[in-house]
Amino acid sequence: LARWREQFVAEKIQPLLLQKAADLLDKHRKAGDYLLIITATNRFVTEPIAELLGVDDLIATEPELVENRYTGKIVGTPSFQEGKVLRLTQWLKTRQQTLEGAFFYSDSHNDLPLLKKVPNPVAVDPDQTLHSHATREGWPVISLRQ
Repeated sequence: LARWREQFVAEKIQPLLLQKAADLLDKHRKAGDYLLIITATNRFVTEPIAELLGVDDLIATEPELVENRYTGKIVGTPSFQEGKVLRLTQWLKTRQQTLEGAFFYSDSHNDLPLLKKVPNPVAVDPDQTLHSHATREGWPVISLRQ
């Protein structure tokens, strides 16, 4: 599985990396911001991507391992929709941090629960539902593809 994952990242993910995304991450790094990815995708898939992007930490859906084998089940709360808010809240408590000054970037309406919680929500190449909501709320809408 590790070899397939490595091949997947090299062949499917690396070619998709965008310069504007790298520049945005760099801007936050230079500002001293802590970089965190919160994703519904499982950790096995997303951990090497987070490392490739140089982010500080990752909250992802945790796949269940039994006797060093994946069962196809998950452990704990999946980080999807409201689950992202719950998982982030738990993460913040363990680190005695707050969302003060936090940005959250998303392209999906599935992230509206979390976007509504942060002081600086940003819609990035958003789906139509998120674009409509962001426009109504006066949130920035940006593109990393253009």
